[in-house]
Amino acid sequence: MENNKIRILSIETSCDETGIAILEAKGDFPNLEIKILSNVLQSQIELHKEYGGVFPSLAKREHEKNLVPVLTESIDKAKQNNLKTENPKISPTEEIFKYLDKNTNLKENLKKSLDKIDKPAIDAIAVTYGPGLEPALWTGVNFAKTLSLLWQIPIISVNHMEGHMVASLLKKDAPISNYLIDLISKKIPIHKKSGKYQLSKLEFPAVSLLVSGGHTELVLIKDWFNYEIVGETKDDASGEAFDKIARILGLPYPGGPEISKLANLWQGEKTITLPRPMMNSNNLDFSFSGLKTSALYKVKEMGKLNNKQKQEMAHETEEAITDVLTFKLKKAVEKFGAKSIILGGGVSANNRLKEKIKKLSNDLQMDFYFSEPKFATDNGLMIGIAGILRLAKFGDQSFLNDLDDLKANGCLKIG
Repeated sequence: MENNKIRILSIETSCDETGIAILEAKGDFPNLEIKILSNVLQSQIELHKEYGGVFPSLAKREHEKNLVPVLTESIDKAKQNNLKTENPKISPTEEIFKYLDKNTNLKENLKKSLDKIDKPAIDAIAVTYGPGLEPALWTGVNFAKTLSLLWQIPIISVNHMEGHMVASLLKKDAPISNYLIDLISKKIPIHKKSGKYQLSKLEFPAVSLLVSGGHTELVLIKDWFNYEIVGETKDDASGEAFDKIARILGLPYPGGPEISKLANLWQGEKTITLPRPMMNSNNLDFSFSGLKTSALYKVKEMGKLNNKQKQEMAHETEEAITDVLTFKLKKAVEKFGAKSIILGGGVSANNRLKEKIKKLSNDLQMDFYFSEPKFATDNGLMIGIAGILRLAKFGDQSFLNDLDDLKANGCLKIG
């Protein structure tokens, strides 16, 4: 690490987004200033729309196709932000590529592109190893292992949900108005201006609500890297419920944003009521499968819906899901005497949910942290933040000792 600076390249392939970011941090843990040198994302959403959700084998294939060009673009953009690189003339042996034997397309893509990929001056490679779709996770893990061998740079394994959590703690180092004025006056593309962020000062204990297509969890954060899941979904996650009810309403995938658009259009007298599952249970767990079933029966009962009825159904769906999430979050905060609230995951982009939690945090006079919308979905940046924090806190102890020990885990828990 040069001049108390940490530089990390991070890889995210847990689902249908191929993300690679390069970050630089300076300062002492946890008071870090973080600079985004690049953050490149290739989405597969359009490809999965026809299936109404993510098709695992297709996701794996697309990661194999996208990883090399995303890596190249990420390094090129970081070089524009003064990242040092070198292009050593090497002829790697087949042993270097052994981890890609089950990703033959990726292996060939990487081999063909080696002369175009500069070695970045980084201290570590951070990679998501779970939770998520295992075929997709393995693709990123195997790619990271290969780059580690090729560049002789160590790996830090990162929990995907921890990535969502810590990304919500980023705050802009400079006023956004100055940033925009600078961009406009210089007439330069956004990627040429590296983003500078600081990490919010988190008070413990904190409670994090993590919500996505595959996960709905309440996590008690006792201290940095000391987590305990205190509530989780017993079936469908909140994001999955949004997607399934959107499909019932004939809306495209992903369903959450589509339901929110319709919900914002609804006005009038309430005629539809959906249940708030497990609202009065004696625990902090969630269940959303019954909500989907209720929505299905309600739509069948009503027959073909007109636009106004679709808008009201979308509005009631959003209210039901966000009511349950906020209520359970409040119970967790009160039970554990939390001093801070963190909202993370793709569903954290839902404005109605943020509005309700903001009111809750104001009523309880607590700090509330959530990510910028562009960082809410899966991306390489969030994995890089988690990697930087671990490297800043634990130093070389955060590195994997043996690459063979790194395995994808689709059911990985945080804690």
